[in-house]
Amino acid sequence: MNTTEEPAMATASASHVLEVIQSMQLELAGLLQQRAEIMRRVGTIRQTLAGMAKLFGDSNLDDDLLAGRRGRGTRPAGVTRACRLILMESQTPLGVRQGCDELRRRFPELAQRHKDLSASVSTIFHRLEGYAEARCFPDGQGTRVWEWITEREPVSQSIETDRKGKPEQVGQ
Repeated sequence: MNTTEEPAMATASASHVLEVIQSMQLELAGLLQQRAEIMRRVGTIRQTLAGMAKLFGDSNLDDDLLAGRRGRGTRPAGVTRACRLILMESQTPLGVRQGCDELRRRFPELAQRHKDLSASVSTIFHRLEGYAEARCFPDGQGTRVWEWITEREPVSQSIETDRKGKPEQVGQ
C-alpha cells in the first residue's frame, strides 16, 4: 500500500466510526426515553396500588407487593426504595429536610445506618429526577423540593429549574 492511500482510508474509517457513534447515541437516547416512560408508569401503578390498599386494605395485594409496601422482606429495604415510597405517598412536594424527617419517622433503622442522611436523600432525590421518576423545582422560599411524577403531562408548576438551579418559565 502506498502512502497516498493511507489518509483516504483513515478519513473513510473515521467517517464510519462517527456514523456508528451517532447511531449508538440515538439508540441510547431512545432507550433512556423508554426507560423514563416505563419508570413513570411504574410509579403511577405503585401510587395507585398504595392508594387502593389504603382505601380497601392490604388483603388483595400479593406477597411481593405487601413486602414492598410494608418494607418487610428478607433484607432491609434500601434508602432509594424508601425515598421513592415517601415521594410517591406525599401529598405535597418534599425538600431534603422533610424527606429526612419522613425517613426517620417511617424507617428509623434505615435512617440510623446513614452517616449523613441529608446527603444521601439529596443524592437519591437528584437521581430520581434523572430517572424521570421525580421532578425538582423551587418552592415559595426558593428551596428545592421534589414531587413524584405520575404521568407524562407537563409539570404542575409553572416554574422549573435549569441545570444551574435558576428558575425558568416552562411552556410559554
